[in-house]
Amino acid sequence: MYRYFFALIIGFAFASTAIAQDNQRHQAGEKLGTVHFQTSCKPSVAQVFDRATAWLHSFEFAEAIKGYQAVLAADSTCAMAHWGIALSRWGNPMAAGNRGPAQLAAGRAAAAAGLAIAGAPITERERSWIAAVGALYRDVETTSQSARVAAYTEAMAAVASAHADDTEAQIFNAISLVAAAPATDKTYSSQRKAGAILEALWAKQPDHPGLAHYIIHTYDYPALAAEASRAARGYAAIAPSAAHALHMPSHIFTRTGLWRESIETNLRSREVALRTGSIAEALHALDYAAYAYLQLRRDADAKGVVDQLPGLARRFDVNAVTGAAPGSAGIFALAAIPARYALEREAWADAAALTPTPSGFPWTEAMTYFARGIGASRTKNLSTARAAVDSLSAIRERLVARNEVYWSEQVGIQHLIAQAWLDLSEGRVDSALVRMRRATERENATEKSAVTPGPLAPARELLGDMLMLVDQPADALTEYRATLLKEPNRYRALAGGIRAARQSRDENARKELQARLDALR
Repeated sequence: MYRYFFALIIGFAFASTAIAQDNQRHQAGEKLGTVHFQTSCKPSVAQVFDRATAWLHSFEFAEAIKGYQAVLAADSTCAMAHWGIALSRWGNPMAAGNRGPAQLAAGRAAAAAGLAIAGAPITERERSWIAAVGALYRDVETTSQSARVAAYTEAMAAVASAHADDTEAQIFNAISLVAAAPATDKTYSSQRKAGAILEALWAKQPDHPGLAHYIIHTYDYPALAAEASRAARGYAAIAPSAAHALHMPSHIFTRTGLWRESIETNLRSREVALRTGSIAEALHALDYAAYAYLQLRRDADAKGVVDQLPGLARRFDVNAVTGAAPGSAGIFALAAIPARYALEREAWADAAALTPTPSGFPWTEAMTYFARGIGASRTKNLSTARAAVDSLSAIRERLVARNEVYWSEQVGIQHLIAQAWLDLSEGRVDSALVRMRRATERENATEKSAVTPGPLAPARELLGDMLMLVDQPADALTEYRATLLKEPNRYRALAGGIRAARQSRDENARKELQARLDALR
């Protein structure tokens, strides 16, 4: 009996300390936006729950989990705190790639715990929320991730429909639509539906972090990006304490070719991420910043980013749960930044000399082989080029076997491009052009992942390069122009277009593209 009361006292003390610490952080200048999530939990934990949900809306999952755990320490019957932990364990819903066993086990345990609390004052509405997140983790041994995501989206649509006055239900329903949208749907029907929901709510709740954040993700496509300009300008001001909130505007800045704005917001994101120990988020921000530096031909600044990578790699824990960028995003940036630095500068020998780093995420290794393959073909190092092509083929087969549908297609496109450049180097011009045109068709049929500011080298731009080498400048100009429609203000597409216009004697096109390039300086 005494031990029971002693444990009870310790438990209350821990809960009081957790809430006190949470409130202290909240009062110390922290700014996350305004969120209110109605629950049946004790009124004393409402503020902590809302703060945890604000972190969740900015994809700062480690802080969200800490907050929900503080809620449970103070109110062990708060079933919705388990919902919050389960959804946080899923991580960034926009991240392509299958979740790993440990991540799935942790999320499934949290969802189950929410429904298993005996005697909890849980409402039917809350049961539907917890059951919905449970769909992400149900039958993981036999059901594909895409099917589970679809089941979650369907369940959240039902929650939103049954509770039309539940703002949070409408918000989480909207982002689930975007996360589940197929990359091949060029009508963007799910995104437009989500955008209508989010825009209407944001007009009423302009300080809500999730609304601005999800509008950016909803319109993070070339055809829609302009519609997110206000959210891109506003989100960082709503939740500047969240590193991801400072990074997210750069998704739209990248889509619209606003390189200086992208650099500024990503450097701010990096500083907050480093201060909070979110190394993957810092690396993710630096990938976007390096891309922007290279478009402005600020090569020394881009080299400064490359030089930071070894130190960050030493601090990086791929299994750590921190912010929006999962461990795979950190690995991605460590591979992508050096590859971009070589390819964007046309440093072909440097690209051919890149060394892949093995990881549990084969698509990151593929980026290095892709750069190696192109660099080796451009420098006539054919044995290295052939080896890179073979490696890309093997990686694609591994991804297909793992049912990594999105990444297997991306690597398939890279393999096709690398083979095309090898064909050209070996004198098979017709075959090279056929493969490159096929690669552009496949790339146009999909979308870039949120993990990257863009392809390491757009297929249409590379086709333009190839057409220039085989003395077809007019056709090359067409491809460079097409690249700029999807990737506005890309330096290599503008510079390549100027050369193509000059050689094809299209003076109007040359003047227009030159003016656009000059405006970047």
